[in-house]
Amino acid sequence: MSETVPLLVVRGLGKSVPGPRRLFHGLDLEVRAGELIAIVGESGVGKSTLLNILAGLDDADEGSVGIDGTLLATLDETGRTRLRRERIGFVFQAFHILPYLTLRQNVALPLALVSPDHAVAEARAEAMLDLVGLAGRGDGYARDLSGGELQRVAIARALVHRPALILADEPTGNLDRDTAARVLSLFADAVRGNGAAGIMVTHSDASAAIADRVLTLTGDGLVERRDR
Repeated sequence: MSETVPLLVVRGLGKSVPGPRRLFHGLDLEVRAGELIAIVGESGVGKSTLLNILAGLDDADEGSVGIDGTLLATLDETGRTRLRRERIGFVFQAFHILPYLTLRQNVALPLALVSPDHAVAEARAEAMLDLVGLAGRGDGYARDLSGGELQRVAIARALVHRPALILADEPTGNLDRDTAARVLSLFADAVRGNGAAGIMVTHSDASAAIADRVLTLTGDGLVERRDR
C-alpha cells in the first residue's frame, strides 16, 4: 500500500458487555484508502460490535476512532448521523430494507438524504441494481424478493453514494456461490476503484481471500493472519 494518511485510525479500543464480559481491549487498526480488510474470529468475540463502534452506532468503553481526520468522540449524535449519511456505507446482517419503498427508492435512500436531485439518485440506484444482478426490478418491493436478493439490495444501497468507509457484516451470508463471487467482486471494486477503506466481517474463507489483509479479532485486539 502507498504511504498515504490512513482513512480509518483506531487506537486502544476496548469494549465490555453486561455480565460483565470483556469483548476486546487495546485494539489498534489503520486502514488506508483503497484497502480492503477482512476480520474473522470466533462467534461472540465482538466482530459485529466492532463494526457498530466504527460506524458510530455504539460507543467503546475506551480508545478512539478517527474517520478521514474526524474523531467520532468529538461529534454529537447529529454529527455522527451526518457522517454516516455522507461518508459511510454499512451492510448489516439484517437487511433493513424498508417495505413501503420500492427497491429503487431503498437503494437511492443514501443519496436522497444528502441531495435534492432525486432523479439523479434514482438513476444511480437503477445502475447499482443492475450491477448486483437485479436489473429491471427497481419497481418491486421487499416482499417480492428472496433473502439472497434482499442482501444484494442492501449491498447496492451501501455502495450507491460512493462512501469513504464501507463496513460489511457477513455480506455474502445469504448468497449462493456464484452470486457471492459477483457481489464480492463488486465490493472489492467499490473499495479499490473509489479509493474507499473497506472492512468486512466474515466467517467465509472465500470471502476473506479477496482482502488485502485478514485480521483475527481476539480479546487482546486484532492479529494479522499469515496463513495466506
